[in-house]
Amino acid sequence: MPIYHRLGKYPKKRHTQFKKPDGSLYYEQLFGTIGFEGMSSLLYHRQRPTMVKEILGTKDVTPKIAVEKNITSRKLIGFDTAPQDDFLEARNTLFVNNDINIGVAAPRQSMRSYFYKNADADEMLFIHKGSGILRTQLGNIQFEYGDYLIIPRGVIYQIEFETTDNRILYAESFHPIYTPKRYRNWFGQMLEHSPFCERDYKLPDNLETHDEQGDFMIKVKKQGVIHDILYASHPFDVVGWDGYNFPYGFSIHNFEPITGRVHQPPPVHQTFETKAFVICSFCPRLYDYHPQSIPAPYNHSNIDSDEMLYYVDGDFMSRTNIGPGHISLHPAGIPHGPHPGTYEASIGQTKTEELAVMIDTFKPLMLTEQAMKIDDGKYYKSWIAHV
Repeated sequence: MPIYHRLGKYPKKRHTQFKKPDGSLYYEQLFGTIGFEGMSSLLYHRQRPTMVKEILGTKDVTPKIAVEKNITSRKLIGFDTAPQDDFLEARNTLFVNNDINIGVAAPRQSMRSYFYKNADADEMLFIHKGSGILRTQLGNIQFEYGDYLIIPRGVIYQIEFETTDNRILYAESFHPIYTPKRYRNWFGQMLEHSPFCERDYKLPDNLETHDEQGDFMIKVKKQGVIHDILYASHPFDVVGWDGYNFPYGFSIHNFEPITGRVHQPPPVHQTFETKAFVICSFCPRLYDYHPQSIPAPYNHSNIDSDEMLYYVDGDFMSRTNIGPGHISLHPAGIPHGPHPGTYEASIGQTKTEELAVMIDTFKPLMLTEQAMKIDDGKYYKSWIAHV
């Protein structure tokens, strides 16, 4: 997502003296990716961002694998995941491979006693239920139902919820999450045929600057372990920054669907990409307008990727017995398509109100013990007409 943004105050030139009113120096920090070649921002702190007082404990949160090699189509009942008070304790990882962890969470309480940093992965949080504020050292982002929050690895954040009934689909990506390159010109600007543009982004605002010393807990996830690290200064002490590496939001409701005379393939719904998977948004849209069109998708084989679909709201025209919070997994190696009757029933229909998030991975997904607890166990038979 190469777009320049800035907040607060900073010096005219990089890596030069930037003095506080009392004559002492602000502390510059390069917050970058891919060594010194990826996107980066320059932050200016009131306190040194390096003051570790204690490392108090660790907790291994590596997901426990239940099914390593899966060929079974699955339907998981996402809302059967029990709510938890704590934001991190509420996370239930369902699918994993070496590139991504995918899960759901139902946190009831805001993060107040600690800050969180994922040093392993970029995070995508999709807000299915709830609203609030994502607070970071780079500024705050107001979020609500239907928002994607993209949080680059290394961002320190807290989430403040306005409600207790919150439902989140999340993905931890071990590769940077970008907007699709085919939607951007070689300068990085979104092109005219893109289904969204820079105007749709929710950029950080309302930069908080806390000039406080004391005991501040930051939970840092690295190598699948959460480390409790006590810092001597408040992590939100940035007075200003500029650059290209920062969190942002995007509402699924601002995705403009690409339609055609005949059925369009899933890549037209693509919203984000990495070199290991894509994220797509299925949104309310008009159906195909060829006089002989069949709006339902054709049967197709996922030879190269596993397809996970998270159903948000609306009518899911190619599926039966599907509701909000349900999650389908169609593994590579076997074809899948519309449920019996839906192919024919789609003829003559003019629009759909479906809302869903799809993640297609280029390597097989393994299922965790948490996934098997909410698997309905019979979805793979649902293409037999008499079932």
